[in-house]
Amino acid sequence: MQAHNSDDQSSAYAKAGGALLQNFLNLFPAGSEAGRVLQSIMGGHAAEPSRLSALQTAYFKQQMALWGNMLARESGQAASPVSGDSVGNASRDKRFAGREWRDSGYHDYLRQVYQLNSRFLSDLVETAELDEPAKQRLRFYTRQLIDAMSPANFAATNPEALQLALDTKGESLHAGIRQLIEDVELGRVSMTDESAFEVGRNLAVTPGEVVFENELIQLIQYKPTTARVRKLPLLMVPPCINKFYILDLQPENSFVRYAVEQGNTVYMVSWRNITEDTLDALSWDDYIADGVLKAVEVVRAISKSEQINALGFCVGGTLLSAALAVLRARGEERVASVTLLATMLDFTYPGDIGVFIDESSVAAREAAIGKGGILSGKELAFVFSALRANDLVWSYVVNNYLKGKTPEAFDILYWNADSTNLPGPMYCWYVRNMYLENKLREPGSLAMCGVPVDLGAIRLPTYILATREDHIVPWKTAYLSTRHLKGDTRFVLGASGHVAGVINPPAKNRRSYWASDRLPGDADEWLANATESRGSWWSDWNAWLQGFSGGERAAPKKLGNAKFKPIEPAPGRYVKVRV
Repeated sequence: MQAHNSDDQSSAYAKAGGALLQNFLNLFPAGSEAGRVLQSIMGGHAAEPSRLSALQTAYFKQQMALWGNMLARESGQAASPVSGDSVGNASRDKRFAGREWRDSGYHDYLRQVYQLNSRFLSDLVETAELDEPAKQRLRFYTRQLIDAMSPANFAATNPEALQLALDTKGESLHAGIRQLIEDVELGRVSMTDESAFEVGRNLAVTPGEVVFENELIQLIQYKPTTARVRKLPLLMVPPCINKFYILDLQPENSFVRYAVEQGNTVYMVSWRNITEDTLDALSWDDYIADGVLKAVEVVRAISKSEQINALGFCVGGTLLSAALAVLRARGEERVASVTLLATMLDFTYPGDIGVFIDESSVAAREAAIGKGGILSGKELAFVFSALRANDLVWSYVVNNYLKGKTPEAFDILYWNADSTNLPGPMYCWYVRNMYLENKLREPGSLAMCGVPVDLGAIRLPTYILATREDHIVPWKTAYLSTRHLKGDTRFVLGASGHVAGVINPPAKNRRSYWASDRLPGDADEWLANATESRGSWWSDWNAWLQGFSGGERAAPKKLGNAKFKPIEPAPGRYVKVRV
């Protein structure tokens, strides 16, 4: 009899949970993005209704317990969170860390309901019978939905914002509306106090000269700071979807300055911000030929060196690797070693950014800008922000608009907002052949600058850095490069994310990195055998690069040479053009 009652109760809970779920689904129109995501989730449970029923039962039980706790609390009885540490503990979610969320029974209930609903939606996705690509897309869009629905994002349900409005007699709301209007005019959410920075004043201030320019790049040569320098110069190729000064921020966290101080003669590619109509038809081959390969040629000529060392960051690393494959196909040996920072060469697992890329979306881009046109840097910036919406969107919505606070000055976020346009043909070719069809990893599948390319032909000493929390280039994806590059390779894994993990000066002694002399086929196996070291990977890289210095020579007294004379001081004109 007891078992029969238990079954009846479970059945009732399942029906009640199903009713709650249906009411939740009804909040979102079927044609909306949220509606499509939720309907896709439900479709993934159609073949196994018992699994969905079990989730609904557990969900309803937790909702009932939470409601009971709220009533007990309001009547003065002892009550505790019912959802477990992962949901009930506000201190684990910085959005709800303020005491106002705990002091108010109503807002504490809102918080716990939201976290309970969030976990339920996540569980629905993880238990749905879907193939992995479809599940990855649902994970991403479900996370976007969960992040957007947080009660912290709305003035009426954020007790911290309400209390601040009372304390300031409405001035915080007034300031927030003013900042909202300013950001609408900007076309983006402000993430930092942009008045605190200026390129050439307190960012990108390492001394140097622009020694070459064409319609696509300026090439900067930095002034040596040591009496003697390594014979082989170092060329840095930054991402063309962002500006180069991520590698030359303020003096205390400038990777360029650090490399110069170690005795390297450093050159930097500064990509043109594509705004002129005459440049909107530039191709991927143009970026290799007139960008990377031209820079290699000029650096060799100025330094009078047969070979150079080269470094690429993110897409800059992809361009550099493609250029090296072109050189190898031509039988030319121009580079002694290569460093790849947070770079993808094999796009099998592109992470969340792959959610935005499929055949229909790429074909639409090709039709719109594939033969000429511009991909807006602001659009790219929005996509990258959406990958970490809580950190890069909603936290600033709350801080700027609901609380009326001015964002703190932060150089990396200033750089992040300094968008760069791309020519449509170059962008479309890159997305189709790399992200969508993943051809770069296949020997001979792609021709660039008139020759078939093969990454396996690049038999150079290679230093590969990935970062453990990278949401743009997942570290296990970066590890796949070790399968394709056939030279002696050192793989290093840094802590933190795509930018903060790279820009980590040794003087601050922050974070750590992992390294191993072995390169097994599996990334997890590599990590299990890697040794963790405290501090920055910069020192490890510098010791590695020393082995390819070619000896030493006296530092040049003048920058450039008779053919490539200084044009203007670093950081040059190109980097100062803003979208």
